[in-house]
Amino acid sequence: MDTSQRMVWLDALRLTAGVSMVVLHATADPNGQPWVNYPPADRVGPIVIRTIIYSARTELFLIISAFLLLLALEHRPRSYGQTVRQQMRRLLLPFAFWVVFYAGYNLIKADAFGYTPALLGQLSNPMEWVGFFVLGDIKYHMHFLPTLFGLVLFFPLFKCARRWPAIGFGVLVCLLVKRELDGFLWSAFVDTQALPYLVRAVKILTYVGYGLIAGAALGILEKSSTKQREAWLPILGFAATLLILVKSVGAWKTVQLGAWPHSYTAGFWADFLMPALLFLFCMCCGHWRWPAVISRIAPYSFGIYLCHPIFLDLAEVALRDVGWAPVMQVLVKLSFALPATTFLVIMLSRSVLFAWVVGLGPLPTLRRVSTNEQERQNAA
Repeated sequence: MDTSQRMVWLDALRLTAGVSMVVLHATADPNGQPWVNYPPADRVGPIVIRTIIYSARTELFLIISAFLLLLALEHRPRSYGQTVRQQMRRLLLPFAFWVVFYAGYNLIKADAFGYTPALLGQLSNPMEWVGFFVLGDIKYHMHFLPTLFGLVLFFPLFKCARRWPAIGFGVLVCLLVKRELDGFLWSAFVDTQALPYLVRAVKILTYVGYGLIAGAALGILEKSSTKQREAWLPILGFAATLLILVKSVGAWKTVQLGAWPHSYTAGFWADFLMPALLFLFCMCCGHWRWPAVISRIAPYSFGIYLCHPIFLDLAEVALRDVGWAPVMQVLVKLSFALPATTFLVIMLSRSVLFAWVVGLGPLPTLRRVSTNEQERQNAA
């Protein structure tokens, strides 16, 4: 395998993951629920859209990130400490920026929906800020970056899976442990401040399974031929079809009950295994002719993920009193938020000062700041 060539299939997955997160959050009501104040018939549209598009969950981003990290280490080997320090800066500096940004930006939606006093109470509580920076719970999507950094700490295990791809099946054990421990924690530590931190620790430890999938996938890619990988497409497609059927049952339960079916065991497995199947399927058809435009757009996917709540919040504020059917609200949110977010990310990527906040520019350093200050003084 020649890893120097552009993997357009990987770019397609990056783009799919970014867009799917916009769809995920747009298909829920402003409280993040499945339109509980509407009759079941009105929930059908949003839930069907969500079920189809949300096969590429946040977990797909994690697999992609671990895969790219392994590729980067192949081209430029680094020690464990060097890798962790580099990833800490690359992930946590933008994370810190967006935590502070959303802490203030959340006030817009809070004012519109009448929970400003509660939000101000959170912002004035130092312990809440610990959660903002450790858990990323300042906004519904910010958990991704600290979780990904936690996974980076285990990258030597991913390298083992690359050498022995069968280790990738460890994702099944990891997900089983996650489901069992989550159930225990939610019953034993409910209403305690420790609960979200314990749940996050379990999430990071068990999501190591997705890193194992990434390592195993890279090992398979290196050791197999195009013909061998293509032979796996029918079985992967069949497995994905079965998971979609299971997800459809979960969608039906959501429509009928007006609540997310967290207790639906088969749905848990379908939701958490689908990202791995999607990744492997696209890898096995990576030799197909993919549109070149995908690789030009894909670098913006990380920024789309980070920035899309800016415009979803504005759309939800504008729609709060219109009384439209949920599916119409979803379509309006998507038609506004997706292009607006993409435009913002493109503009930020062209900014010398802010490109780094969407992962598309050099990270700020004291040396850069001093250099810029010296240049301004010389110009004056």
